[in-house]
Amino acid sequence: MNSSFPRSPSPVLLNIGGKKYATTVDTLTQRDPDSMLAAMFSGRHTVSRDSETGTIFVDRDGKHFRHILNWLRDGVLPMLKDSEYQELLREAEYYQLLGLVDHINTYLNKKKDEDGSGPELTRTEIIKCIQSDRVRFRGVNLSGLNLSKLDLSFVDFSFACIQKTNFSNANLQKAKFVDVEAEGSIFQEANLRECEFIGANLRAVLLDKANLQSANLQDADLKKCSFCEADLRTAHLQGAKLTDANLQGANLEGANLKGAKLNGANLQGANLQRAYLRDVDLRDTKLEGAKLGGANLLGAIR
Repeated sequence: MNSSFPRSPSPVLLNIGGKKYATTVDTLTQRDPDSMLAAMFSGRHTVSRDSETGTIFVDRDGKHFRHILNWLRDGVLPMLKDSEYQELLREAEYYQLLGLVDHINTYLNKKKDEDGSGPELTRTEIIKCIQSDRVRFRGVNLSGLNLSKLDLSFVDFSFACIQKTNFSNANLQKAKFVDVEAEGSIFQEANLRECEFIGANLRAVLLDKANLQSANLQDADLKKCSFCEADLRTAHLQGAKLTDANLQGANLEGANLKGAKLNGANLQGANLQRAYLRDVDLRDTKLEGAKLGGANLLGAIR
């Protein structure tokens, strides 16, 4: 039996892949008037329906059609699992419901971006990786992971995102952290001997009691870092930004601080013997109790 559908509040009976639904012409046509469903029930076309029940059959999976109808009624995206959104997207594309297609794609893209902000590896996966001879995590997002007490010596973390990552008590000797984003990370009591931190963002990093002997921190941003009682003997800190950093009691014997910015830094009780402080601006720097014997202060501003 063939018929057209003039606009009326009377129910339209649908059989979508064996599942029965009842709705109205207005629901099927008003929210997305350019869709296939709107075209089918606009009254401009003749559609086939069961001669006994008046039901219109559509050969599609009926599982998600209730979400299609709810979208047409309310314009609200349902709460589903990610895999179910993919299934609903296929149905929306079939029925040419472009508004629903756009909403699903927007949600999936946002979810993808949010997932991308988290760590790309777990602690267990990293432990498996470091068992190999040569390990690189260049450019990898490891933010927020707990990597404390691991042997990560010689590992290359250059260009990685390691914000708020916990490296406390880890062995990171000769590891590379060139240009990393490590704001808020924890390196307390870590072994960082001969590490490379050139150009790294280490703002507000905790380095208390860390061993940074001969580490290279040239041009690193170390604002508001805490180095309490850290060992920075012979470390390279040329051009490093140490504004408001806490270096109380730190051992900087023989360290190279040429051109470093120490405005507001706390160096109380620090050992700066034989340190290279040429051209360093020491105004507003707290130096009470600091040992400066043999330090090169030529051109330093005090």
